[in-house]
Amino acid sequence: MTRAELVATIRRKKSLLCVGLDTEEHLVPEHFREESHPVRAFNEAIVEVTHPFTAAYKLNLAFYEVLGDQGWLDLEATIAFIRSKGDCFIIADAKRGDIGNTARKYAEAFFDKLDVDAITLSPYMGRDSISPFVGRKGKWAIVLGVTSNPGAEDVQFIRTENGRPLYETVIRNTAQWGTADDLMFVVGATRPEVLSEVRALVPNHFFLVPGVGAQGGDLQAVMKAGLIKDGGLLINSSRGVLYAGKGESAIPAARTAAQDLQRAMQQALENSGSL
Repeated sequence: MTRAELVATIRRKKSLLCVGLDTEEHLVPEHFREESHPVRAFNEAIVEVTHPFTAAYKLNLAFYEVLGDQGWLDLEATIAFIRSKGDCFIIADAKRGDIGNTARKYAEAFFDKLDVDAITLSPYMGRDSISPFVGRKGKWAIVLGVTSNPGAEDVQFIRTENGRPLYETVIRNTAQWGTADDLMFVVGATRPEVLSEVRALVPNHFFLVPGVGAQGGDLQAVMKAGLIKDGGLLINSSRGVLYAGKGESAIPAARTAAQDLQRAMQQALENSGSL
């Protein structure tokens, strides 16, 4: 999905919502666990009711890899089901990062075989670990910038010789390895003041923003700090949508949770002139 297509999806759906499909079989309602493929069935039900309100879906690879061969088949089937809806951006949350020839194989695996639109990447190993993922029309590298977990303080906030946090140098350098049409940054929702600073560093790039909901990020603060005329944000909610309800009410509750988030996003988009 190109930037123009992504922006068109955001404007058509009036939504910045990214639903994280971090599905754990033991947490899905019991009637799905009776299915031959519980994770797949649950994911498809979630996508079916949320896609009218959702610009993107993010599949965290760990939740599928842990299930072995069956998990990979669930991953492929879920991606194909999302793709059948025609207008959703698909992210493989894999956090890969390796030397150039290995990175090239990862790019082939995720972009050519799985047909996702984007993959999350660690920039620690430098330009050659990122370059195989950029320069492909309609494909995106999503680079870890400032994450939402407490451990982000351990490395990302280390002060460099100029007194600025390390993440600033990482983002400034990494932004030169691609363009605003094929490279995004992960910027966590739990530090909106940092999100505002990163927006000043890279004013035209899209951000994938985890941490709203269960991790405590504030939706309104995120939108105030990060919105641009093209939207410029994909705001992720995983547990807040997937597990919004229990039992037979789980799927209707997921729909309501997604719609509530979309309505709040629509209001902010309209107020900012992004629609």
